[in-house]
Amino acid sequence: MDKSTINIAILGAGISGLATAFWLNKQGFEITVLEARKEPGGSMVTRCEDGFLIDYGPNSGLETTPLIGQIVEHVGLKDEMVYALKKASKRYILKNNQLHALPTHPVAFLKTKLFSTKAKLRLLAEPFSKKSHEGYYQSISEFVKRRLGQEFLDYAVNPFVAGIFAGNPDNLSVKSALPKLYQLEELYGGLFKGFVLGAKERKKRAEQSKQSARMFSFKKGMQSFPEAIADKLGDNVRYNCKVERVVKSGSKFKVLYRYKDRSEEIIADIVLSTVPAYHAASIFDDWEGKLVDHLNTIYYPPVKVLYLGFRKETVGQVLDGFGFLIPEKENKTFLGAIWSSAIFPCRATDDMAAFTLFVGGARSPELCNNGNDRHINSVIKEFREIMKIDEDPVFIKEKMWPKAIPQYRLGYIEHERFFEQFESNNPGIFLSGNYRGGISVGDCVKNSELTVKRICDYIKRNATSRL
Repeated sequence: MDKSTINIAILGAGISGLATAFWLNKQGFEITVLEARKEPGGSMVTRCEDGFLIDYGPNSGLETTPLIGQIVEHVGLKDEMVYALKKASKRYILKNNQLHALPTHPVAFLKTKLFSTKAKLRLLAEPFSKKSHEGYYQSISEFVKRRLGQEFLDYAVNPFVAGIFAGNPDNLSVKSALPKLYQLEELYGGLFKGFVLGAKERKKRAEQSKQSARMFSFKKGMQSFPEAIADKLGDNVRYNCKVERVVKSGSKFKVLYRYKDRSEEIIADIVLSTVPAYHAASIFDDWEGKLVDHLNTIYYPPVKVLYLGFRKETVGQVLDGFGFLIPEKENKTFLGAIWSSAIFPCRATDDMAAFTLFVGGARSPELCNNGNDRHINSVIKEFREIMKIDEDPVFIKEKMWPKAIPQYRLGYIEHERFFEQFESNNPGIFLSGNYRGGISVGDCVKNSELTVKRICDYIKRNATSRL
């Protein structure tokens, strides 16, 4: 079958939809990307104001796959790509109102005051920990406590999960949320052994672990990435198109959407949904009832992003790292902070220091319901104390994400199995996005190639069946 005669509708112009559209377009397929907003990017939102460059969504990505570089070069962004400054390599954890650098090598681990001597000795027992058979029904907390101990859970993994997922490790499935961590035990019998042997496997696949991969962004912020892909796709991307329903139309599909004040539709051979699960639920509400139940059950906690600018000379803390995360045990009103202007160039003027703070998440969603100045002032007060800042910020911006990051909770395998079964029962419909296969930028790019493979395999099977 001639590829140019196959019409593929892609719902959503976030990085998942655009990266998939990029590969399909490169292979010669006829694609149409429908985006409800007036710009591409999904949660990648960048704004410039008063000399500050603000990323309200992902502040960076990790170059875990060569696919990222391939797209960047093809869309003409290579000269715009920037890597994190060397001084930003440290990650800090708050303990007893003091910042401690997370140790990255054995000597630093032995010297750190972040963990007690008892906790350090406990790690030596990791290779002898027994393997669990709980699988998808084992939480991150259970997994880490069993293999590494309570203190490592409290002061390393708990803040890490809050920083990545805005989540609670007690509720997240280790096998779904952190599959590579789980596989170290599954494939190699332990974490330390797995780190060594797993590194050799990644080298063969030309991949980087998230621990060693280079952190990247762009001179004009993360939204530059989806914008460049969308520009390359040209008129294949349509904005202000709010998809309302997808219905079967013979052997094809009818995608019904609103463009401004009128109803429109397109006919497609294949439909790929990359919108968030809760949006997909409304689009496919006329299909299998269980699909809507699964999509609506996926929890997206609220997160408030608070962006602060201070005069650099008023900051007492040395800005030699990426930022800091806050363990739940520290009882603060925010999850952590990224030292934005210390990581990448051109985030603020030379005399300013810029920071991005995160409030709420699954740990304390109720804090996002309080939008008054008193709560914001409490967060700023705590942040100033931690960072030894003796003046008020000169610049404040905030953005609320009512439904921020999908939580891969205990039993998430039931969703994954159902989505696979749904696609099998409804040939030509594909579900993608960061609620399947990982939430990071790198995960979304890697999964875009896998999604294209699934689509191409379906086309080949369909073409063979017609012979």
